[in-house]
Amino acid sequence: MPEAWRTSEEDAAALLEARHGDPFAVLGPHEVEGGLAIRALRPGAEAVEAVFDDGKVLPLERRGATAFFEGRRPGTALPAPYRLRLREGGGQMDILDPYAFGPSLGPLDDHLLIEGTHRHLHERLGAHLLEHEGAEGVRFAVWAPDARRVSVVGAFNRWDGRLHPMRRRVDSGIWELFLPGLGEGAAYKYEILGAQGTVLPLKADPVGFAAELRPANASIVARIDGFEWTDAAWMEARAAKDFRREPMAIYEVHAPSWKRHPDGRFWHWDELAADLIPYVKEMGFTHIEFMPVMEHPLDGSWGYQPIGMFAVTARLGDPLGLARFIDAAHTAGIGVILDWVPAHFPEDAHGLAHFDGTALYEHPDPRRGYHPDWKTAIYDYGRKEVEAFLASNALFWLDRFHADALRVDAVSSMIHLDYSRAPGEWAPNEDGGNDNRDAVGFLRRTNAMIAERAPGALMIAEEATDWTGVSAPVAEGGLGFGFKWNMGWMNDTLRYVAKDPLHRRWHHRLMNFGLVYAFNENFVLPLSHDEVVHGKGTILGRMPGDDWQRFANLRAYFGFMWGHPGKKLLFMGQEFGQWREWSETRELDWRLLQYPRHQGVRSLVRDLNRLHRQIAALHELDGEASGFAWIDADDTQRSVLTWLRFDERGGPPVAVLCNFTPVPRVETLIGLPHAGPWREVLNTDAQEYGGSGLGNGGVVMAAAEPAFGQPASARVLLPPLATVYLVPQPGEARNVLPEESHA
Repeated sequence: MPEAWRTSEEDAAALLEARHGDPFAVLGPHEVEGGLAIRALRPGAEAVEAVFDDGKVLPLERRGATAFFEGRRPGTALPAPYRLRLREGGGQMDILDPYAFGPSLGPLDDHLLIEGTHRHLHERLGAHLLEHEGAEGVRFAVWAPDARRVSVVGAFNRWDGRLHPMRRRVDSGIWELFLPGLGEGAAYKYEILGAQGTVLPLKADPVGFAAELRPANASIVARIDGFEWTDAAWMEARAAKDFRREPMAIYEVHAPSWKRHPDGRFWHWDELAADLIPYVKEMGFTHIEFMPVMEHPLDGSWGYQPIGMFAVTARLGDPLGLARFIDAAHTAGIGVILDWVPAHFPEDAHGLAHFDGTALYEHPDPRRGYHPDWKTAIYDYGRKEVEAFLASNALFWLDRFHADALRVDAVSSMIHLDYSRAPGEWAPNEDGGNDNRDAVGFLRRTNAMIAERAPGALMIAEEATDWTGVSAPVAEGGLGFGFKWNMGWMNDTLRYVAKDPLHRRWHHRLMNFGLVYAFNENFVLPLSHDEVVHGKGTILGRMPGDDWQRFANLRAYFGFMWGHPGKKLLFMGQEFGQWREWSETRELDWRLLQYPRHQGVRSLVRDLNRLHRQIAALHELDGEASGFAWIDADDTQRSVLTWLRFDERGGPPVAVLCNFTPVPRVETLIGLPHAGPWREVLNTDAQEYGGSGLGNGGVVMAAAEPAFGQPASARVLLPPLATVYLVPQPGEARNVLPEESHA
């Protein structure tokens, strides 16, 4: 009959077959009758001994021909520090026994996760380098509540799931294990015995901080703490700003394809910082927006199908490279926006899909848990632990990396249950409506949390429907975003400028309709990556006519956009008139800058950004009707649009005059707020931009003769396919705001 202190055959067999759900109940040190039992499972070991700190050595007996070893030291009680001495392959090594260490997570972590209010999961889950009970090593923690067994595996244990099964925290379903002696750079995954008793494909860490370069996909132990930031002044100033009243011109960038090495290798973060930041500063943009930099398996997804929500992609170097980049950008006075994707995730075997053998992160009903268009899974926004995961992830990028904003992708698909679904393919809410109340609640709570915990950080929605209050405060019933992309403006105006100028008179409403709703939300006007892919060509390539007309159209359109209410966003390459459609497989066509017309477009964008920053009327009241008044919205026959922009302090206004035909409009009557000289501060037809050089000689004289509801007027020359900005001559009468807007 076996001695009472020995492990049962059932427990030993379960450990050997990697199906034991509570390895700490068996392995490691245990007080038993008459002393202390030490147990270890060491496949490949020829012999195992426990070497105690007092110098005593306890040989562990092998259970038959198995890899299970155990022994008892009589008269000994805990604590009794020891190491395991392993003899295998003719060699010998001493290691600390992971099963001699207690848990490092506490009950509060369990409670906050289940409650859905844990906002720092990244500090608890994942792989953390730390000292625990006097030893240096890595703590692994992962949420898998329905798993029967979870092991951490890697080259350090020959990817053998029997060696390092984890401790299950019963209350929350978190599994944890401290591996002493393991260090930075170790590749690892989780081996999971799923809810149905099947070993799942190895899973990457949902909260891993780094990963292998694709096509490899293991997580990497990485240190992301300890970075010494130098941007305290920037962060303090940011917290005090009302960005609705600030200039904002965003340069959208796909980091892996902005520039590349001649052999096609990606630039790393420090290389990007050395070139991209000075370029953006020279061009006058206020922000860089990166398409997702989170780890993703497929280059062609551009990051919008992320696997590692907490991992900076290995394509761009070490994770802290992003911190170095953002710190340098802030030093240069440039904000950084990161695209964030809580709308869906890919179903790659190593990712979140059926993570523990159940629908864990995704909604279990495919009508709510699967995107038929993108063939991706949809998060279960009503599950508290999933909300904690996503909300913590949002805060992670703002807190650990000092990002200035998150642009939230595909919000429309989140808040509408019938998004891209035919009748019968979606499940309505309890009132029969199509609003996804779980997603709406998640967005509101997350946006409110960000507003409280990350002062000055913005949440920006890509939302393409007429949902009311996307950028209204949560307290007022809104979703709580700071800004919303104006997709309607983008679609309408791009349709217009793609038409032959002879036909534009019949489509004039595409250009002035945006002002009907321009102040319903805080808008960003986006000319994004989505407009230069999938056969759409480029912004320049949309323009009709010969090359001269195409470039003139582009310049006029940019002048229209920068004069229009709303913050600005322009995708990389469009600032110099790229001809080829963008591809993630190559860098931009920088060689085009040797040609004057392309250089002219870039000079124009630079000057538009300068004016946008310098003239308060061009940005201060972007979201308020009092900052805008039409001069003439209805000159359809000549395809001319003219309007005024104002600031809130009665400063110099701006007159924006657009002619979208190749015919110069001579002696065009416009109304102005006061008489006197008005300077022509921008003319997109200027020769320095590649235009014909027609204009008003730099100055327009306004007479005290009312027109278009204004007390003064002038007759001006509108160059062909051009936009002109006029501002009062310094020292002249200041603007008096109209009693009401004519928007």
